[in-house]
Amino acid sequence: MKFPEHFLWGAASAAYQVEGAYNTDGKGPSIWDEFSKIPGKTKHNTNGQIAVDFYHHYKEDIVLMAEMGLKAYRFSVSWSRILPNGEGEVNQEGLDFYEKVIDELQKHQIEPILTLYHWDLPEVLQTKYGGWESRHTIDAFVEYCRILFDKFGTKVKYWITFNEQNVFTSLGYRWASHPPNVSDSKRMFQANHIVNLANAKAIQLFHQVVPQGKIGPSFGYGEVYPLTSSPADVLAAVDANQFNNDWWLDVYCRGEYLERIMRLLKQMHIAPDVTIEDKKVLQTGKPDFLGINYYHGGTVKAPDTEKVITGKNFDKIDPYLMAGDAQSNTPESQLFQSVENPYLDKTNWGWEIDPIGFRIALRQVYEKYRLPLIITENGLGAFDKLEGGQVDDQYRIDYLNDHLVQVGKAISDGVPVFGFCAWSFTDLLSWINGYDKRYGFVYIDRDDYSPKSLLRIKKKSFNWYQRIIETNGGKLEVR
Repeated sequence: MKFPEHFLWGAASAAYQVEGAYNTDGKGPSIWDEFSKIPGKTKHNTNGQIAVDFYHHYKEDIVLMAEMGLKAYRFSVSWSRILPNGEGEVNQEGLDFYEKVIDELQKHQIEPILTLYHWDLPEVLQTKYGGWESRHTIDAFVEYCRILFDKFGTKVKYWITFNEQNVFTSLGYRWASHPPNVSDSKRMFQANHIVNLANAKAIQLFHQVVPQGKIGPSFGYGEVYPLTSSPADVLAAVDANQFNNDWWLDVYCRGEYLERIMRLLKQMHIAPDVTIEDKKVLQTGKPDFLGINYYHGGTVKAPDTEKVITGKNFDKIDPYLMAGDAQSNTPESQLFQSVENPYLDKTNWGWEIDPIGFRIALRQVYEKYRLPLIITENGLGAFDKLEGGQVDDQYRIDYLNDHLVQVGKAISDGVPVFGFCAWSFTDLLSWINGYDKRYGFVYIDRDDYSPKSLLRIKKKSFNWYQRIIETNGGKLEVR
């Protein structure tokens, strides 16, 4: 097990979850700024108005990144900070902020990895066009991308188009757990198609404007296992992987929709409307690499008549596995039934812990698509406790150690993984789950009810990851 010499040991975040300054220096509202106002949609009605105030603490945080020895930092740009109206006039103060962040990172020899879209669509585009249900939003996105490509194309080498398209389209348009608060499978698959077109056009433009750079989407991937060796369960697992994973990755990497799933969606009258011109566009957007966000996979058995329903529980909601919902007729009910894996433990938030599944996932993705991979998210959300001015998060160390060991083994298997961005560097707003669910190497003194001091406190895992980086993975423990 050996990591490449110039492996990008990093960490990650998203604008809405860390920046705060929601209406500062010309920033316009995003769909998350509006969605979080709906009572009961987020835990304790939390929002990102202040978040952990990276906007005003970015220098302090980057100094901590440098102390840790980070080689890369993945962050997203807030579209509505650049274009308050989603299109049209550029907000120069917004561009200046991200240029300062990029310059500060590079001053400390930290590679910036820029995510173009991490779920925070400008609210104006949602109101004016209907967001990702409109082709007008494709044009707006491409122009937004052009602004960033022109401005930062010579400074930033690695770019992410969309973060977890499978998650934000499903939770936003199918389960009404994220904005725009819609529960309609037909609309979800249509919106997803619009995003696919935007992704392809952005990549095509990037290759024209930034030929020296590298770009790709970031996908929430989890391999799905059969519960037993019964052929019916094995078939259910094949179908589940195609529905949960290949439906998106085939479009990214091959420019076409998976026939098995498309046929089913057409039979159910919920398939997206795809034109001949759309098919040509999708063929133009092959990425240079794939970003993989890995938390867990799933286990399934052959579907039966028992109804699978996932209720809304802030502590258990799982955006990484489309496991069926309360709608009357779902594709899942015809393909598979999700079950618990008897061999895996779970986090405090109900997510299965499966490090070996990480190795399986990386090998499967590479063998299918033959593109370099970067881990754009992996980490443990937990109820960290600050005691005596310290946070002993040995459980996070154990989690990351075991997952990184499997990344190392995947690399030894021949998978070209060139970086690992832990989620996350500091604690942050966990979307609908508030601030109790902590992921960071750095504790932020705030809670769901108050920003408190926003003091930055290094956790035990901070020093551990520092040693891992210093030794290029040499201090990982194979257990």
